[in-house]
Amino acid sequence: MAWVHLVTLCALIEYFVFAWLVGRARAKYGIKAPATSGNDVFERYFRVQQNTLELLILFVPALWMAAAYFDPRIMAAIGAVYVVGRILYFRGYVIEPKSRHNGFLLSIVPVALLLLIGVAGVARALLGL
Repeated sequence: MAWVHLVTLCALIEYFVFAWLVGRARAKYGIKAPATSGNDVFERYFRVQQNTLELLILFVPALWMAAAYFDPRIMAAIGAVYVVGRILYFRGYVIEPKSRHNGFLLSIVPVALLLLIGVAGVARALLGL
């Protein structure tokens, strides 16, 4: 489970860095709290942070549930794809929002896969298989 712990820490640190970058962008582009709009580039940073939060709430429990029923090293590897995908999503979205597609796919597919694996693990356990 150490690999699952490591991937979870990476995802949480990644989110923390994204939040810090939003704060930095807020200062750079003069967007005073509580405003979340007013500069296109700031809004891109903000959307990446919010979109990451929306997936993170699915990713972490899905990773842990899947790892409870199947090889944690494989689940951690799937989770690592999510972390890399979020970095690519961040870079793509901030530079040019239309180029966020690959990062999005590398984020959403692992989450969906971990959810399905978690469902399979729970179903298998409940059915005594």
